[in-house]
Parts: sequence; structure tokens; C-alpha cells
Amino acid sequence: MPDRIKLLVTGLNGVVGRALRPVLEERYELSALSRSGVDGLPEGRVFRTDIADIDSLRPAFRGVDVMLNLAADGGQSSAEGMNAGWDSMLHNNIIGTYNVLEVAKEAGVSRVILASSGAAVNGYELEEPYRSLVSGDDVDLPASWEMIDEFAEPKPITLYGVTKLFGEDLGRYYALTTPMSVINLRISNCTPVDEATPGRAQANWSSYRDIQQLTVKCIEAPPEVKFDIFWATSDNAKLYRDNRHAKEVLGYAPQDGVR
Repeated sequence: MPDRIKLLVTGLNGVVGRALRPVLEERYELSALSRSGVDGLPEGRVFRTDIADIDSLRPAFRGVDVMLNLAADGGQSSAEGMNAGWDSMLHNNIIGTYNVLEVAKEAGVSRVILASSGAAVNGYELEEPYRSLVSGDDVDLPASWEMIDEFAEPKPITLYGVTKLFGEDLGRYYALTTPMSVINLRISNCTPVDEATPGRAQANWSSYRDIQQLTVKCIEAPPEVKFDIFWATSDNAKLYRDNRHAKEVLGYAPQDGVR
């Protein structure tokens, strides 16, 4: 039987980390990097440190095959949501992302998966027809609309979205200049409760089992997937964040969606 993939995850205590943990723990040799620690993992596989302290990260990366970076400020796990303070986002989203990529390169990690965000394109929701698609009101919807794929013009309307775009471009740099594969996973609406709430989630929801499936497919993608960006969305009737690229490249097959 082949050895299980050694997977290091940051942000395992966050909303997305908790949604993913059951499948990651079952499928891989899981270790975690966290400031506050992680319950339920062997002591030797929990590294308590700050993602912005590059020297302290190195022990966690020894022997790791794939690294999944979920640590960030400004997302679902943040008290201030996407309006988190700049200093904290600089610390976690920019310096921290550089640090994990640089240390992963040094350690010979084969692939890094970066949690990006739908915040990269939230500006589309200021325009029609996307404004209506995410509205919580009873509005008339068009018969069809142009989908926004991973390579459409970015439209961030928060600094959080800007930091996530920085992470995508930094990942592209490392994929082009090192042997590492870097995959960016644009996570949409994934909340502490596994259901789509009224309003924006009706278009942007990602169920737990769909984001679990797509994350596994990113971890286990062939080496030829050297750099890419994928939308983590379920097949919602009002969907505008186009998940066809993940279906075509990775064989992603969403099982859920708001109809």
C-alpha cells in the first residue's frame, strides 16, 4: 500500500478548516500549523507558531508533500469579516502567504494550495445582472447571464480581496520559478452551518461535501497541473462564478446546489 500523502494545513480551526478536516484526516497524514494549537491531532503533528514568523515555520514543513494554506484574516472566521484591519491582513494574508510559499520551496514541498476568495470579484455584484442574482429581494432574473470565470477581470471592493489577488499572483510567481505546483482555490460562501442562507449565498454557496471533493482533487491533481485557479462553488441555479474549469481540468462533480 503506498504511503499516504503528508499534508500540512494552516487555519485548520477556521470555518473552512473545520469543514474540510474530516476528509483530510481520513485520507492523509495530517499535520497542522496554528498559533492556538489544534485539538485531536498527535502532539508531534501540531506546530504552534505565527505564520508571519518565517524562521519558526521551518520545522512544520519537514517531510511534507502538500501544503494547504487556509490561514488568513478577513474571511468567514474573522470577527470583522472582510473589513479586518490592514495590519492584521498584511501580517497574515501577505507576509504569511509569502512565508509559507518560501518555506515550502526550501523544504521541497511538491504542491501548495492557497485559499483564495470570491472577494476577488465581488465588484461584479454592484452591476446587473449580478446585483439581482445575489439580492435577497424577490426580483426578476434574466433568462441567462455571462458567467465570471477564473480569468475574468478581477474586481475587488475590499482590501481583503486585494490581498487574496496578491496571493494568487505570488503563487503564479512560485509556480513559474520553482519546481512547485501552486493551486489557488477561490472559496465562495462556506459558513459555520452547511446550508445556503438567503441573499448572496443563493448564488455563491459551496456545500461542505463539494468543497471537500474539490480540495481532495486539488491535493491529488497530476503534476501537470503546475499552476491554476479554481472556483469552489456548488451548482446553484443563480451561480455566476463559473466552476466549469474545475470540472474540465480536475473532474470536479458538484453534488449540491441551491435550486
